[in-house]
Amino acid sequence: MPTPADIALNADGRRLTLRARGVERDFAALWLRERAPDTKTLDALTGQRLIEAAELPLDLTIEHAAIEQETLTLSFSDGHRTAFALDALFGRADAGDDLSLWDATLSELPRADFSAALDDDDALLALLESLRRHGFVKVSGVPIEEDGMQALIDRIGPLRMTNWGGIADVKSVAHAYDLTMTQRGLEPHTDNPYRDPIPGYIWLHCLSNAAEGGDSTLVDGFMAARRLKAENPDAFDCLTRVASQFRYVDDSTHLESEGPLIELDSAGRINRVRYNNRTERIDAYDTDTLERYYRARRHFYALITDEALTVHLKLEPGDMLIMDNYRLFHGRTAFALDGGVRHLRQGYVDRDSMASRRLVLRQRASQSEACT
Repeated sequence: MPTPADIALNADGRRLTLRARGVERDFAALWLRERAPDTKTLDALTGQRLIEAAELPLDLTIEHAAIEQETLTLSFSDGHRTAFALDALFGRADAGDDLSLWDATLSELPRADFSAALDDDDALLALLESLRRHGFVKVSGVPIEEDGMQALIDRIGPLRMTNWGGIADVKSVAHAYDLTMTQRGLEPHTDNPYRDPIPGYIWLHCLSNAAEGGDSTLVDGFMAARRLKAENPDAFDCLTRVASQFRYVDDSTHLESEGPLIELDSAGRINRVRYNNRTERIDAYDTDTLERYYRARRHFYALITDEALTVHLKLEPGDMLIMDNYRLFHGRTAFALDGGVRHLRQGYVDRDSMASRRLVLRQRASQSEACT
């Protein structure tokens, strides 16, 4: 059934207002012209732009606009004619408005089955969509082998290589080069904020776990940031503006990067969180800025360590967590080995690979539905 839609041009033709699907949106004439989806504007094979957008006339206007069925047709003052499918202008957004934020009351963990995601595109798409929506997925049935996760990474990948290699051990060792390799508990944190770019997704696979303790803790950083904004707007503003430094150094590696603890996108939405007490090194800002920052950080820390926002779970052999490292704070409780070995394996996959695979699978699913 056609989508009810109507359009209106402003007096000078420089702006078009489109109302459809209960939403009203304004579009600049120049934006519509440079985004025209026709073969005179875009290469049919690559989809890349053929015209030089910066050379379009700044006073370009829309001379005629009409909607027929699900198509918007336009004529411009430079003589160009084109047509947009309404879906292209009001299609499903990926801006984060449909994310499911959660706290300790989360009643059911997002789950996936390793074999199903490995063998079936629909199951893999469901895993990736759930991961985007919730920020993590618990995957069961992973082979209890050192590189058991690799086959699923290869369905998405590539695996992100770091100075530690690809898939690396997370277990207690005698001479630990990182606190993750000890038996101590770890505060909620994001991984590797000292890298550029920061790894997008953490894959944490359990081969064996401790007899006591060693529980994983998860906190939705976007929920914590939203709570901070509601409770203390000045602290929220401070943590979006003051950049902190992060640093990791060992005998063969020196990594440094910076960024605010709460990062916003161009539309002012929460886009990324950082927290890593072990590697943060705040610059020597002026005293007033530092005092404001320390107060704000304390409030944020109180939220991300609040049991009301924390989900606890214990990974069993063959379980794996995939976590959004731009959104989730993860940690663990201290553990005792009692003669056993707590052995997890960890790898990273970047955001562009994960997003690309999800969007390609989503497009294929839509095309398949359209054909049935």
